[in-house]
Amino acid sequence: MDRRDFIAWGSVAAGAAMLGRIDQAEAVPSPSPIVAPNGQVAVTVPNGSTFGWRVAPDGTKIGHLVASEIDHVFAPGLSARCWGYNGSTPGPLLEAVEGDRVRIYVTNRLPEATTVHWHGMVVPNGMDGVAGLTQKRIAPGETFLYELTLRRAGTYMYHSHFDEMTQMALGTVGMFVVHPRAPHGPRVDRDFSLMLHEWSVKVGTHRPDPYEMTDFNVLTFNGKSFPETESLVVGKGERVRIRFGNLSAMEHHPIHLHGMSFRVTATDGGYVPESAQLPQTTVLVPVGTTRVIEAVPEEVGDWAMHCHMTHHVMTQMGHVQSMVGVDTRAIDARLARVTGTMTMGANDMGGMSMPVPPNSAPMRSSAGPFAPIEMGGMFSVIKVRDKGADGTAWHAHPAGSVADKASPAAMQRDGIDPDRRT
Repeated sequence: MDRRDFIAWGSVAAGAAMLGRIDQAEAVPSPSPIVAPNGQVAVTVPNGSTFGWRVAPDGTKIGHLVASEIDHVFAPGLSARCWGYNGSTPGPLLEAVEGDRVRIYVTNRLPEATTVHWHGMVVPNGMDGVAGLTQKRIAPGETFLYELTLRRAGTYMYHSHFDEMTQMALGTVGMFVVHPRAPHGPRVDRDFSLMLHEWSVKVGTHRPDPYEMTDFNVLTFNGKSFPETESLVVGKGERVRIRFGNLSAMEHHPIHLHGMSFRVTATDGGYVPESAQLPQTTVLVPVGTTRVIEAVPEEVGDWAMHCHMTHHVMTQMGHVQSMVGVDTRAIDARLARVTGTMTMGANDMGGMSMPVPPNSAPMRSSAGPFAPIEMGGMFSVIKVRDKGADGTAWHAHPAGSVADKASPAAMQRDGIDPDRRT
């Protein structure tokens, strides 16, 4: 690559960094901008943003992270006082190219000391960010400088490494993508980044509990719970890459994609040899790791993507006492006279609307094309569209292609007895 090519894709990279998030309301996806040699596309961050570098005359990329307390919205009706970087949690995606030299200034606006660790990256020991072991703490009000030469391409993370239990639980996490100078594998058309996280926000409170170890009731993709999660809009036949990072406190996340299969092509430790890439529909993302998958969707539609731990697709309501099989009509009548509430867990929640405590987001469902979508938490939608199709609306199914109530004639034709009990 000559100097002219370098300047060309470098200029586009700077522009892409300013674009930030892609709204769910965007129509048919336009081609992703090129940000690295040989046609490598920019990483899209649903519900998030991309870090804006300033390039010095010698080519060094310079950036500034500010750790501070922020007001963060997880979903409609649910917000909290969290900690993050540059006004968000997760912090902005850091995106660069193998071989880049970067200078990252970190200013601490938190009420306690902090550091930043570059998770999965091999850096000089003094830049590793472990308080007390490789550096001094960054006291409140201080600014430290990290200088790194990005020698290895990959999908990495960054997070605080002082009082991690508290600071990471409150949101001091982010993703760091280093594109290879020579592309590895087939060129992708779409590239997405999703940080997986879990929080404990007691109903009616305004700050996550960093001491929780088991009962996490807010599960997020890039800091948002469904229905606040933005859809991933892609074209049929496009090669799609999704980079998952998990900096949850305690739990792994098996992420399942409907409507397509994929291969795991990389981890935070490096690329997976093609001979070891198995076709899958669910990828386990353990705590403290990244997993990179690539898929080529061949079926248009609105496809679910979610954690397959069932209580991870609920929000705050996922740990109520089960009342399945209990006739609660008499109890409900008495409760309604006294509190105006009803028992939970005996019936489905589709279309349910009732008063809820302040600052809470129990899973009440959201509008869908056929009925309310009874999901929350770590759930999103991959919208696969034909070229020229609308990415804003729900998928228009061809006549006769949607499961529906079976007709008596069809059941008789195929020997189905609807009164059968076993």
